[in-house]
Amino acid sequence: MRRAVVSVVGKDQVGIIAKVTTVLSDNEINILDISQTILQDFFTMMMIVDVTEIENLDSLQEKLGITGEELSLKINIQLEEIFQAMHRV
Repeated sequence: MRRAVVSVVGKDQVGIIAKVTTVLSDNEINILDISQTILQDFFTMMMIVDVTEIENLDSLQEKLGITGEELSLKINIQLEEIFQAMHRV
């Protein structure tokens, strides 16, 4: 199984989870784990998703980016191993 990390950060508003998960669902991507929190007015969400069937994440990043622009959010997707390498302590 190939896994990726989706991160979402921005000002809290109605519909963030619904719109981001709709993009994933429309692309037949299963969410394996999800965590979200709100710190004052800032929304943060991290998801682990199954991207085994996705050849290239660029198209998915573009779709998530469009949703992010519509909601004034920063949305990123990275393969889990790249995310872990970048955030190793």
